[in-house]
Amino acid sequence: MVTLNKIVFFGGKGGVGKTTCSAAYAYHCAREDKKTLLVSTDPAHSLADIFEINIGPEVGEIMKNLFALEIDPEEESQKYITAIKANMVKVVSPVIVSEIEKQLDAASVSPGSEEAALFDKLVEIINIHSAEYDRIVIDTAPTGHTLRLLSLPELLGAWLDKLIQKRKKALQLKEMSRLESTCNYSEDPVINILQQRKDKLETAREALIDSKRVSFVFVLNAEKLPIEETKKAISVLEKYKIPVNKIIVNRVLPETVSDEFWKARKDMENRYLKEIEEYFENKKIIKLPLLSSDIRANNIKDMACFF
Repeated sequence: MVTLNKIVFFGGKGGVGKTTCSAAYAYHCAREDKKTLLVSTDPAHSLADIFEINIGPEVGEIMKNLFALEIDPEEESQKYITAIKANMVKVVSPVIVSEIEKQLDAASVSPGSEEAALFDKLVEIINIHSAEYDRIVIDTAPTGHTLRLLSLPELLGAWLDKLIQKRKKALQLKEMSRLESTCNYSEDPVINILQQRKDKLETAREALIDSKRVSFVFVLNAEKLPIEETKKAISVLEKYKIPVNKIIVNRVLPETVSDEFWKARKDMENRYLKEIEEYFENKKIIKLPLLSSDIRANNIKDMACFF
């Protein structure tokens, strides 16, 4: 029996089987009578292919105790920018609204905009649904995307601090030009919006590093590239104080193989398994076998039983 916390993130290199592992774990939880929400943040969205059912941006029921939704990063990014525009209109002069909107439209296609929108949506889902579900399982996009997503609270927090300081400096200069001696920062709407955003990120960050509430599972195959990528990814996450609890080695070959080709592959796999066990000795390692067929709705129980 694999013991994981209420909120479980599955991450890893593209193609290692994150989606099948997260789906199988969610299926296992549901079969154990735990009301489970399975969330996909991967733009490729393969959950619908596995369960052979339409899964959209709203929570839908797959089977008893198992619910799912797929987040569209592009759609969330547009919603995110629209919300910022609405807030800005309330606090800036109408004269510069159109210029701000142009800058925001440019920002909507800049690097990081989708991750910021996705992060907000994830936090919203976790906050809204935590009380309703026994498990929330999150199938993330490939490693680089996931790292940017999970490191956002730290990076954006520092950026927001700089924006707040610049705003305060601008207000000070404005007051000096009026020969007034004090600035009431607490009444400035721009600073309030920035501070609220920073506070929200801090709350999210505290949730991410709560090892009693959140588990991070990295999925890899016993091959060189997935191992190296996982080493780097875990190092980056732990730098941001996000602990990775468990490693899943997916698609492990059977112990007994007869063909010379598969014997050679098994020997190589054993060497990589030893490297994984030595390098990640402080983490729980779960090994899942290579199955004879693709995971679909009719055979997902074959993988779920290993959890």
